[in-house]
Amino acid sequence: MTHQATSSPTAGPPARLESATPQPAKMSSSSQRNSAIPGGRAGRLRRRLTERDLELLNWLRRMRFMTGEHLRRLCFPDGNPVTQARKCRAVLKRLSDHGLIIRLSRRVGGFRCGSDVQVLGLSGLGQAVLDVGNPSKRRHRSVTDTKLAYKEHALAVSDLLVELTDRARAGQCELLRFDAEPTCWRGFAGVGGQRVILKPDAFVRVAIDDWEITSFIEQDMATESLPTITRKCQVYVNYWRSSQEQRDHGVFPRVWWLVPDIGRLKGIARVIQRLPSDAQQLFAVTLTEEAAEQLIQLPAPGGSA
Repeated sequence: MTHQATSSPTAGPPARLESATPQPAKMSSSSQRNSAIPGGRAGRLRRRLTERDLELLNWLRRMRFMTGEHLRRLCFPDGNPVTQARKCRAVLKRLSDHGLIIRLSRRVGGFRCGSDVQVLGLSGLGQAVLDVGNPSKRRHRSVTDTKLAYKEHALAVSDLLVELTDRARAGQCELLRFDAEPTCWRGFAGVGGQRVILKPDAFVRVAIDDWEITSFIEQDMATESLPTITRKCQVYVNYWRSSQEQRDHGVFPRVWWLVPDIGRLKGIARVIQRLPSDAQQLFAVTLTEEAAEQLIQLPAPGGSA
């Protein structure tokens, strides 16, 4: 039996493990794929791409902003890191030459400074290539350059994905699901019946032995006031009290605030302590650099996360 690790007192019965994996789906063979691809520019480009090319493009669509180092660790994990980094750069250059990815302004400073700090995104043509054969009609827009703070936030979420993937490959856990925005958002009826959208930065599900641990992620960059954090916490409390997540998934995930420093950690901890006593256990706060390790910890004896 699989156990659900959660902080909610109304978690409900254990839910079955999902079959989702952290890797984008792959087809059985390139020949089968090419035989079903229609014509047009996007179709012609699609026929020229390898499975690894498509995997890389899918990660960019899911995460919006990533660096070369992110993509190397996700798509080129084996072998000598220097050799694999060179291979990754060659693939990125080819995809860029085809117009499938775009290179945004470089980051300056920070712990990611170095040769692989180029920020990458998916172009409109790249979106169209991934949608070849998809009957649904939607517009394909390129990722656009934006404020540094927004990119920093998105890249921090990508950091977490990569760290958890590394731990899964090392056998420390199984990464069953990692949904970034907007896939991880939840809609529910508010106190007055109005439609409310809960907007976590990510949703994570991992399995360790017979335990399944689910988490909502709030990646804090210390750019919002503590009253704003309080309002965000209240939306989570309202969603928990609606019982919709528990009905849909059998468990309410713990809400993890990931923060850049000790001062911010203490500030958000004070916010949580001011919430109603029954709601405080929904939340946890940790340093961003320790987040991946915290998210794969088994619950303590007694069942709490």
